[in-house]
Amino acid sequence: MAKSKGNRIGLWIIIGLLFVGLIGFGSAGLNGGLRSIGSVGDKDLPVQSYANAITEQINALSAQFGVPITFAQAQQFGLPQGVLNQLVAERTIDNEAAQLGISAGDALVLEQILQASAFRGIDGEFDREAYNFSLNNRGQTEEAFETSLRENIARSLLQSAVIGGTPDATTYADAMIGFLGQRRSFTWATLDATALDTDIPAPTDSEVQAHYDANPDAYTAPEAREISYAWVTPDLLQDQIEIDEAMLQNLYQERINQFIIPERRLTERLILPSSDAAAAAIDDIAAGETDFETLVADRGLDLADVDMGDVSPGDLGAASDAVFAAIAGDVVGPFDTDLGPAIFRMNAVLSAQETTFEEARDDLEAELATASAGRLIRDMQDPINDLLAGGAALEDLADRTDLQLGTISWTAETTDGIAAYDAFRAAAAAAEQDAFPEMVELSDGGLFVLRLDGVTPPALRPFDEVRDQATQDRSAAATQEAVIVQTEQIISDLGTTNNFTQAGLEPNQEENLLRRDFIAGTPEGFMVLIFEMAEIGDITTMETDTGTVIIRLDSIDTVNLTDPAMEAERDSIAENVGNGIAQDIYGAYAVGVQLRTDIAIDDSAVAYINSNFR
Repeated sequence: MAKSKGNRIGLWIIIGLLFVGLIGFGSAGLNGGLRSIGSVGDKDLPVQSYANAITEQINALSAQFGVPITFAQAQQFGLPQGVLNQLVAERTIDNEAAQLGISAGDALVLEQILQASAFRGIDGEFDREAYNFSLNNRGQTEEAFETSLRENIARSLLQSAVIGGTPDATTYADAMIGFLGQRRSFTWATLDATALDTDIPAPTDSEVQAHYDANPDAYTAPEAREISYAWVTPDLLQDQIEIDEAMLQNLYQERINQFIIPERRLTERLILPSSDAAAAAIDDIAAGETDFETLVADRGLDLADVDMGDVSPGDLGAASDAVFAAIAGDVVGPFDTDLGPAIFRMNAVLSAQETTFEEARDDLEAELATASAGRLIRDMQDPINDLLAGGAALEDLADRTDLQLGTISWTAETTDGIAAYDAFRAAAAAAEQDAFPEMVELSDGGLFVLRLDGVTPPALRPFDEVRDQATQDRSAAATQEAVIVQTEQIISDLGTTNNFTQAGLEPNQEENLLRRDFIAGTPEGFMVLIFEMAEIGDITTMETDTGTVIIRLDSIDTVNLTDPAMEAERDSIAENVGNGIAQDIYGAYAVGVQLRTDIAIDDSAVAYINSNFR
């Protein structure tokens, strides 16, 4: 019964939303004799529906991006085609509903019209003149509007019928929440080289050689791309830039508020409802009967709500002298403010700061030099592109411009020099031999042009070249092997004593954890392993980068379905799964209907409507 009621409520919500959409039908204001852009079965595709939907979508995009979106930009997003596809899908269902004999009665259509706020008069009741005015203002007739409303209601009835048979997801939700909500308690401890009874001897030459032979991937040099490049950055042009002293002085004066900062106070301000309340608050604080934090909480606020940050005398009005005379922690007031009577708490003194011109000079000079260099580089771009278009090589660029020539053997691990720039690394990875060179800009205002000279494939490094690394790796592997052996012995002992401390471990005990909980200091997959353990008392281990973890399962607690949080999560899972199944069922149904429906689109009509948006 509850499920049936929910479906009915959902149906009326759909109908209501469809009706709200119909109120805007006709608002695009297209004129002329063109009425349709095609047909779907026995239903036409109204020009006005297509135009209105495009307008609505462009307005939505503009609101999303915060700037007006042009029709050309909307085309780049694929919006017109998306709108057309959606309109075809809707008219397919309209046609199917008509074929099945599904329609909305006059009483239901009348009820929807009477409920529309757009058609009500000043008394709140349906007003015939308001109805006619609204439709006329949109270029619609009553017959066209009511037909559209009737079709949309019929469509929603068919949609509701299709998804009305969606299976109940409660069983799935119960199983899922039983899985997600299970809790486990366990004890764990780490073991590393510090727990070994004896030192691990240094590996012999033969052991190191064997390790090198058994792990070639660890000692294989990656593919290297031999690249020549010509580049320039603002930093590379610094020596060419001369900065006038007057420019530095002017910039300093423009930024004077950054360099000369008066003494300030970290202050909080609490606005109270009246002068009497503010005075009483000060008296209660003085008498020790309350404090500032309590007064803030009594007003339903947090300290963050009353924090003014660091303020200067000009920010405090009448409270300025008192706040600047107070010591940290003092509460002063009351004072009248633009927001009403207030009390203030002074929390800290921020001393005045002054940076002299001489102290700021180097930074100002570097800033101006960087800006000047950036302008120089921007002025280079057209000449560089012209040279490239004329077939100039990198060496020619270096001779005829301020670009500097360089080479690099680049791998994915290289991040020095020019390879520190993301743009260069991306270009280096995508470069092809004999490709036309292109100028690429850098994040700091610089630019570069590169050439791929060759590719060195991955190759195993000679043993002598990586001997030290192989020695360290073999030593680490031997240590790990010894830790694993000792771990196996400890697990054997735990099987007898079941006592981590007696086994020489420092136990960590965790209580009632979920699968999604996280424990700092544990390896990846740790909680997965915990919940794979089958029996209480089981002991297992897993390797870490520096040793092992030993784990004992202490208890398994099933989910508490009376817990409001778990109950809410179960209901949410059931709702989401039910909605997902309903969407899949309806989507499959809609596709099937569309495949057996004759659809004809007048491309010239669509193009004509699109041209009206430009």
